[in-house]
Amino acid sequence: MELKQLKYFITIVESGSLGKAAQKLEVGTSALSQQIAKLEDELCTRLLQRNSTGVTPTPSGLAFFKQAQLSLRHIQYAVEAAHSSRLTGHVSVGFSPSIASVLGIPFMQLMSQRYPDIKIHLVESLSGNLTNLVNSRQLDIAIIFTQDVDVNWAVQPLLKEQMFLMANSCLLKSFGFDQCIQEGRIDLEKINRLPLVLPSQRHGLRKFLDQKVEGLDVNYEIDGLHLLMNCVSNLNLATIQPVSAHFDYLKTDICLLKVVEPELDRVNYLISLSEEELSPASLATKVAIKSCVKELINNGLWPSAELLDF
Repeated sequence: MELKQLKYFITIVESGSLGKAAQKLEVGTSALSQQIAKLEDELCTRLLQRNSTGVTPTPSGLAFFKQAQLSLRHIQYAVEAAHSSRLTGHVSVGFSPSIASVLGIPFMQLMSQRYPDIKIHLVESLSGNLTNLVNSRQLDIAIIFTQDVDVNWAVQPLLKEQMFLMANSCLLKSFGFDQCIQEGRIDLEKINRLPLVLPSQRHGLRKFLDQKVEGLDVNYEIDGLHLLMNCVSNLNLATIQPVSAHFDYLKTDICLLKVVEPELDRVNYLISLSEEELSPASLATKVAIKSCVKELINNGLWPSAELLDF
């Protein structure tokens, strides 16, 4: 039995005619008749008596009509209760600096619109630090770049980011990489000729690069994204980062060259306490993060990011 069948039946009885009910419901008369026939088959009884002036409910139909009205009224009360009640609670969320640069503001805006009574504690830290906070249960939800978390945590691939070499155009030209600038791509052999600055090995990005690339020659290590990108922008240094790390520098002359041979894609994982342990506020926050990520990528606001199936 479907809710629309109850609605159709009630409207027919109130209208006294299949034709009038069809007009009110904006459905065809034949479709309306088919639904009532299915309802009668399911109940194994005749609900409507057809006559020359229209239709009237049978004794069984009249009894069903009263209870159907009551059921729809209760459903409407449930809908109103769902709309009027607000989720409350505290949720701790962790983003890496690069993720926070693109997702932080849209996520906070979405939460304030959807769930104004949920209090969010947003932690921006290195992926390695977030992993430690996750495993010590100081965070409810986080986006990190590894699956190396407690087995009781829920881990879900969220998105994949392409890695780019980022460097001042003057530096690239001084090494004779004008063609790379034109093509928008560069290989590892050329990257190793450049003075390279990366996060230290405690950083999730560095661990990822060390796993994917052998013999990467790193001249400087900086763990703060803001300082690292300022050095790339103002000094003769290059780095390897996802586009999300570049958001605050889009108006500068930093060049983004896609890393090829090998191509580098980093998976971002959405992790949380197991679904059974999550509070309703945390569940809502997790859904909001996924919704926000999906909207940003589908609208082209997260360049080079690919949404994974979730």
